[in-house]
Amino acid sequence: MDITTQKRNARKFIENWQNRGHEKQDSQSFWLQLLRDVLGVEEPEQFIKFEKKVQLSHESFIDGYIDQTHVMIEQKGSNKDLDKPIRQSSGELLTPFQQAQRYANNLPYSERPRWIVTCNFIEFRVYDMEHPNSEPVRIELKDLSKDYYQLEFLVDKSNEHLEKEKQVSLNAGELVGRIYDELLKQYKDPNNEHSQKSINQLCVRIVFCLYAEDAGIFGKRNMFHDYLEQFDVRQMRQALIKLFKVLDTKEDDRDPYLADDDPKLAEFPYVNGGMFSNEDIEIPSFTDELRSLLLSKASDEFDWSEISPTIFGAVFESTLNPETRRQGGMHYTSVENIHKVIDPLFLNDLKNELNEIKKTKQLATLKKKAREFQEKLANLTFFDPACGSGNFLTETYLQLRKLENEAIKLIYPNPSLDVGQAKDIIKVSIQQFYGIEINDFAVSVAKTALWIAESQMLEETKDIFYADWDFLPLKTYTHIHEGNAVRLDWNNILPNYVCHYIMGNPPFIANNARSKKSQGSSFGSMTAEQKEDRKSIFGTKGNVLDYVACWFSKAANYMKGTKIETAFVSTNSIVQGQQAVALWEPLINKDKIVINFAFQSFKWSSEASTSGTVYVVIIGFSYYNRKIKLLFNNDQKEIVKNINGYLNDGPNVFIKARRKPLNTILTMKRGSQPTDNGNLILSEKEAQFLRSKYPALTVYIRRFMMGNDFINGKKRYCLWLKDANPSLLRKYPEVINRVKKVKEFRLNSSKAATRKKAETPYLFDEVKDCKSNFIAFPIVSSGNRRYIPIGYLNKNVIAGNKLFEAEGATLYDFGVLTSNMHMAWTRETCSWYGPSYSYSNTIVFNNFPWPTPTNKQKVRIEKTAQAILDARALYPNNSLADLYDPLTMPKELLKAHQDNDRAVMEAYGLPIKGTTESDAIVYLFKLYEKLNNRYK
Repeated sequence: MDITTQKRNARKFIENWQNRGHEKQDSQSFWLQLLRDVLGVEEPEQFIKFEKKVQLSHESFIDGYIDQTHVMIEQKGSNKDLDKPIRQSSGELLTPFQQAQRYANNLPYSERPRWIVTCNFIEFRVYDMEHPNSEPVRIELKDLSKDYYQLEFLVDKSNEHLEKEKQVSLNAGELVGRIYDELLKQYKDPNNEHSQKSINQLCVRIVFCLYAEDAGIFGKRNMFHDYLEQFDVRQMRQALIKLFKVLDTKEDDRDPYLADDDPKLAEFPYVNGGMFSNEDIEIPSFTDELRSLLLSKASDEFDWSEISPTIFGAVFESTLNPETRRQGGMHYTSVENIHKVIDPLFLNDLKNELNEIKKTKQLATLKKKAREFQEKLANLTFFDPACGSGNFLTETYLQLRKLENEAIKLIYPNPSLDVGQAKDIIKVSIQQFYGIEINDFAVSVAKTALWIAESQMLEETKDIFYADWDFLPLKTYTHIHEGNAVRLDWNNILPNYVCHYIMGNPPFIANNARSKKSQGSSFGSMTAEQKEDRKSIFGTKGNVLDYVACWFSKAANYMKGTKIETAFVSTNSIVQGQQAVALWEPLINKDKIVINFAFQSFKWSSEASTSGTVYVVIIGFSYYNRKIKLLFNNDQKEIVKNINGYLNDGPNVFIKARRKPLNTILTMKRGSQPTDNGNLILSEKEAQFLRSKYPALTVYIRRFMMGNDFINGKKRYCLWLKDANPSLLRKYPEVINRVKKVKEFRLNSSKAATRKKAETPYLFDEVKDCKSNFIAFPIVSSGNRRYIPIGYLNKNVIAGNKLFEAEGATLYDFGVLTSNMHMAWTRETCSWYGPSYSYSNTIVFNNFPWPTPTNKQKVRIEKTAQAILDARALYPNNSLADLYDPLTMPKELLKAHQDNDRAVMEAYGLPIKGTTESDAIVYLFKLYEKLNNRYK
């Protein structure tokens, strides 16, 4: 946003909020508008959290909290003076700032705010908690158009360095992609496997050299550039071959006359680490364009020392991996998402431990504790068994080294006097990090990313001591192993008795989409080989499971008898429907695995320009039962008693498919399936044509609805020939032609059952029409809706196989099924089709524990249910999609639903006030457990 727009928007903001400001009604609108219109946040709803829970002697709520910038907001109404104490529910008198301070003191160290802002719609007061005794900055609303810049800290992540690293890394990836493309053109047989591996390895070496010359690893800047610049195009190939040979040879073993023959080549140090050891790689000839690209664009004009190894490793791998190149775009897991895994797994505890050490006042004790902490860091081992380009390992290494540097400052308070050798001072090593990756190129990239991370952190430690330590030759070796993690014995990589934490992002591969090769960051469906992998873990019982489940089972087996803790990212499917039962029931009930923390379903960003939307969960589990269990929902953190296989705070109950409903006589069946290749289905125009041409056919033309038709009010029809007279139908060539096409389509099916149905091509594959009116329940519908749109249909309407039919359902049944209680149960137990509900009659409906209302309560639900139908009737020309859009839902319909929700909750015996959806789910699970035991 440019300055002119920002000032103009600030003036509009002032005009809008002058003489306004009710604490309860206006706070959220005020801050959302400020962030969006004045400070340029595109999705402020995702940026700021309102009503963040904090536990005092009672449960309290922080008005506003911004995670990325560590800002806490205490908002008061315009009638409140920010200087005057306000009586709290506890009876204390506290100013808004003191109230915010109390909240801050009761948060974990990792969540305590850097900034506290108090506001009353008239004035902002900004307190910098780095300088708690300093006077706050005061900004008045009326002056915001000239003072808005003083609020930039709200959105400036102060991560300008991180943002710069990110952009540099992406730019570096683009450069590598261009180099790769030009190199590939020069290979004699670019599709040859040896050529493919060679070009990948060549790019790894070039990138390392470009980074090494800019980071000073080679001894001085521009060494790689200055060496290659001596040679013309025809000599470049041999120049690289000679360089790689020298980099892999110790100085003492080199030709003693090398300095005379080529002094610039002789200056290069010995690298070690195996990066340059393979002399069999194929290096093609260069072109003028390629030489210019390498020397000018990649070397002269670009500084590689500022890349983020965490991001660049993944960008580098995705840029050169043929699979991801075919998709286009760059793929990497954001640093923010990596921290959602590693922070609650171990990093927050380590940070809190260091903060406690810093409070030690006695110097000798402080140094002793800091040394012990450093030794602890140096003895932790981390394992990513689907490491891809190593981004989880790399980021973890960087974070551990940063903590170590903090400890080093405590151990050596006079660093310029205490300087020694790096090996005596730095204890944390990349040898503590282990990984498995199936893609050979990703293995090389992961090793390189860790080496770059090691180099960068050495520079930070050198700055503490003003030391001049050499990075080369590489003295540490990375434990990144190439192989199939599902088939390998992990103990052969890292014995479980020396492992502390397992983490990562195993492949997102389902049963029914396209597959990818790399285990570190794939999307798609299982290959035959991967299905065999899954079978080797689960047998045939695992056929419902996604590929990612293999890592959970392998980790659980590996962890037995240890205190290892694991945290994996997974598609949310493994905590839904049949998958939740197949995976988590044996792990929790039989193996006694405990889920210690979890992020409920959220949108996963791999920062890929073309990647589809993926909804994931993060699950931290072990055999070790943490005292405090954390459940995250949209970044809201809650301390809970138990986290079950559906990732809710409830008992370890598993909802299995059931043939009959648990405690209702109402049944729900799937509608009629055509399997006709569209030949029995008619558009509105086609139906009108047949009716007008053949009036006798009208009785056989019925309204037809799939879930999408039902929700969006689309008009389609079908030929429903169930009781048709054959001699009558033969008079209508249009009908006979359609039936003939159905027969041909079914005969060509690979399924024997479908080919059998070709014997009756005039009928739907499955005939499930209703004899009376019924409730239609769409199988798939948008998860953005609070309520799944359901409704009554006439018995003459043919529901397709994407609608469930509840025949003979009463108003009471309708009221319960459209209530927030049933929706809470649905959200927890249904599968999800991307961001949409995927309802199941055998799992969701048949297991739903219905209430047992009194007659009075039942009558009330019937009335509120009818009120919902009446509210819909006020908008006859609107589809259910229109009526149930959360942005456009009519107020009459919303009120009717809210009244119905209260009536149903009352029938369950739940208090109307204070009952959250989480409370409702826990209650329903307990009721289900009770009913299930009774009806077994």
